[in-house]
Amino acid sequence: MIYPWHHASWQQLIDHWQQSPQAWLFTGKANIGKTAFAQHLAQALLCETPTTQHEPCGICPSCHLFSQHSHPDFYTLTPEIPEGESGGRKLLQIKIDAVREVIEHIQLTSVRGGKRVVLIQPAESMNLQAANALLKILEEPPENVIFLLVSHSRDKLLPTIKSRCRQWILPAPTHTEALAYLHHHHAEHAATLLAFHGGAPLFEANAEQDALRNELLALLAAPRLLAILDYAHTFDQKKWALAVFLDWLQKWLLDIGLAYHNLPPQYYPNQQAALQHIAEKTTPATLFDLVAQINRLMPYGHHTLSVKMQLESLLTEYLHFWQNK
Repeated sequence: MIYPWHHASWQQLIDHWQQSPQAWLFTGKANIGKTAFAQHLAQALLCETPTTQHEPCGICPSCHLFSQHSHPDFYTLTPEIPEGESGGRKLLQIKIDAVREVIEHIQLTSVRGGKRVVLIQPAESMNLQAANALLKILEEPPENVIFLLVSHSRDKLLPTIKSRCRQWILPAPTHTEALAYLHHHHAEHAATLLAFHGGAPLFEANAEQDALRNELLALLAAPRLLAILDYAHTFDQKKWALAVFLDWLQKWLLDIGLAYHNLPPQYYPNQQAALQHIAEKTTPATLFDLVAQINRLMPYGHHTLSVKMQLESLLTEYLHFWQNK
């Protein structure tokens, strides 16, 4: 399916259907429907009786196989979760063995006699070896093979891969569109969650994380040392990646920066009073120092380092910041 806010993009694509490349790169904000868009394109490419507007018919054998996730000429590359592990704290990657396996298959004849489509998402999760293996096949792609890459962060992709794809930026929905979508799907606290997720409505609901994030907001509004230690222990018990906490705290600090300039919060609109109170007693220099500490930790967000120790350190630094020391 294609989400309503991407209908115009789809129309632009089919208007130039005959000039379609063998490799697409769909980019944009996470959780706005890029993968769904690419999957719809994949089904249209594989459909045996498409409409005059290049839409998949939905009833041919290929469409039936596609809807059952069993089309023999459709290949998907996504990050691997190691056997026996949840993958919560590790950076999940698309590895070279998976890419090589797909390359071997697409060198063979199409099972259904039509096109073959390879979907890679998120493309930036390929490690360097996997990316280089893909690059070689993109340089001389087999006939009737279409590559669809989806990326939330195209800056992390090899420039040589980007240069061999037709790049297409898919827009995020407007605030009105996103809020209407969430209300239609009966999402509780729709406006608050939409703000936290940066206006991207297709986020994966996680009530447990929402509850612990709300505990963090209460702590950040009035931090205490013992409460900091308790919170770090509780978060660590969840086995979530450090990146989750860094995201929460970074958004809070960004909202403090907005409050300092008398602007409304972007991510935590319900916390405007607390944010304004903190902004009134801080300075840009101390705020930037704390943000810089978070930025230095970002590359290690999915590292197996001690999450509890990092939380204790960051929250203690935040306590000093809050006390304006």
